[in-house]
Amino acid sequence: MISDGVEDEEKWLAAGIAGLQQNAFYMHRSLDSNNLKDALKYSAQMLSELRTSKLSPHKYYDLYMRAFDELRKLEIFFMEETKRGCSIIDLYELVQHAGNILPRLYLLCTVGSVYIKSKEAPAKDILKDLVEMCRGIQHPLRGLFLRSYLSQVSRDKLPDIGSEYEGDADTVIDAVEFVLQNFTEMNKLWVRMQHQGPARDKEKREKERSELRDLVGKNLHILSQVEGVDLDMYKDIVLPRVLEQVVNCKDEIAQFYLMECIIQVFPDEYHLQTLDVLLGACPQLQPSVDIKTVLSQLMERLSNYAASSAEVLPEFLQVEAFSKLSKAIGKVIEAQVDMPTVGVVTLYSALLTFTLHVHPDRLDYADLVLGACVKKLSGRGKIEDTRATKQIVALLSAPLEKYNDIVTTLKLSNYSHVMEYLDGETIKVMATVIVQSITKNKTQISTADNVEALFELIRGLIKDLDGSLPDEVDEDDFKEEQSSVARLIQMLYNDDPDEMFKIISTVKKHILTGGIKRLPFTVPALVFSSLKLVRQLQGQEENPFGDETPTTPKKIFQLLTQTIEILSSVPAPELAFRLYLQCAEAANDCDLEPVAYEFFTQAYILYEEEISDSKAQVTALHLIIGTLQKMHVFGVENRDTLTHKATGFG
Repeated sequence: MISDGVEDEEKWLAAGIAGLQQNAFYMHRSLDSNNLKDALKYSAQMLSELRTSKLSPHKYYDLYMRAFDELRKLEIFFMEETKRGCSIIDLYELVQHAGNILPRLYLLCTVGSVYIKSKEAPAKDILKDLVEMCRGIQHPLRGLFLRSYLSQVSRDKLPDIGSEYEGDADTVIDAVEFVLQNFTEMNKLWVRMQHQGPARDKEKREKERSELRDLVGKNLHILSQVEGVDLDMYKDIVLPRVLEQVVNCKDEIAQFYLMECIIQVFPDEYHLQTLDVLLGACPQLQPSVDIKTVLSQLMERLSNYAASSAEVLPEFLQVEAFSKLSKAIGKVIEAQVDMPTVGVVTLYSALLTFTLHVHPDRLDYADLVLGACVKKLSGRGKIEDTRATKQIVALLSAPLEKYNDIVTTLKLSNYSHVMEYLDGETIKVMATVIVQSITKNKTQISTADNVEALFELIRGLIKDLDGSLPDEVDEDDFKEEQSSVARLIQMLYNDDPDEMFKIISTVKKHILTGGIKRLPFTVPALVFSSLKLVRQLQGQEENPFGDETPTTPKKIFQLLTQTIEILSSVPAPELAFRLYLQCAEAANDCDLEPVAYEFFTQAYILYEEEISDSKAQVTALHLIIGTLQKMHVFGVENRDTLTHKATGFG
């Protein structure tokens, strides 16, 4: 049945094209012989093919474009006729005698275009006449294309400021009135198309109707190009009239498309100065309209406008743009109770981007956006929709990209609350983004509190979440992830030894929850960071007043002993062995003989009990001997004991 319908339509189109071409042929012959009467007769017969109701919008467009090309030739002929002395007024009257109304109106628009060019009558009067007479066609498809033709032939003849068709008085308002009236009528016809035909074809019909949207939107583009439409006229006349039509048409397709059109074609400054009006229309749209995309596009345009020049920023403050957008988003989400999570997050992501561009110094604004997002997400549980997840990653990445400083981002109290809605895998993705940002920007994180907050954010790299095991991760990816954490640990620094020790203790607390596969990557980084602090404290065991300082090398070595001991049970005996010797060497430099001896003892135990491979034993023995030779802290007895034992290993 469907294929039969398609075949029938092809036949009807072919018949329409054949009829059009035949009459166009006779029209051309009449034009060549300057026979005006026959030219009008055949052109009217040619245009009668557009009276068909049998074609889909797509096929009708094919037929219309062929007629449009022929009308261009006819318009040139009319121009030449007037040059040869034919009265344009008589011609305008003559075409109104065409038998059928549709051909008559196409011819009238064509002659009307020439009439305006002749300047024998004010452009505004002719345009008003044409736009009114086009009401004679109320069939949605035929009427839409007729008015599209009127729009096309008149767009360069509007009585605009600086135009050759500008009249004596306030003619810009006439130009605007003409375009608005044509737009309103076209939109009504376009919306009515949904009711043409049987209900079973509704989905197909809506798709075809959607394809015609640019015919209607073209009017808004023309309005945006009218020089005389300044901010006041846009605010007082254009926007209210356009929005009135958008809201009143109550059609989902039209409302979404026209709101997009308004945002795209009119200047950013106009949007900023009419935010109240534009945002006020949003909750009045049909609940099914994709308002998140509309508002996101608006905020994106305003964000780019703010970023274009610092000079425009006072305008944003003056109109309180942040407050208005924030309230509007809240109202829209309340109005659309079934809005999916991706819609909610997309709106707040766009608002945050806007806020970071317009108010980069107002962290409280950014935190308000995150807090509002958390409030709207509460009760929804972990987000499983991949599109929503991507939007949350975009939301959380925005402050990192703007500030290039995780320390600033950590001041956003609601940042971590948003992350709670991510699943384990996405928390890890976000953790990677954060670590890469820190590494790329060489960010200095210098307090234990910030380290605590940071390691909570990057917990997806520190430990297993949601029961996922590191075994399930690609080995190379896992190594890269853990190497990035190790690099991060070595970047943490504070000049104050007490604060640095707190940082080290905080890191230790977190990395020891990481499981046996992570420790060989993270523990060495912590050990080397700790030894750096030890060397900073060399010779500071006691202060001049005899009071022991809170942080001493001995205290750090105690922490290192506990940490490496855990590593040796992973098991990673060879790595633990090397770290014990590194610590022994550092203890030697601090003149802490008992501590150095204890580290050697632990290294010997590992050699004897855990390192069994002969090649590894040879390497380990060389390390023992090399380290022993550097030691100057040992007394005779301890040195002899350690040397004797090493000789026994050999």
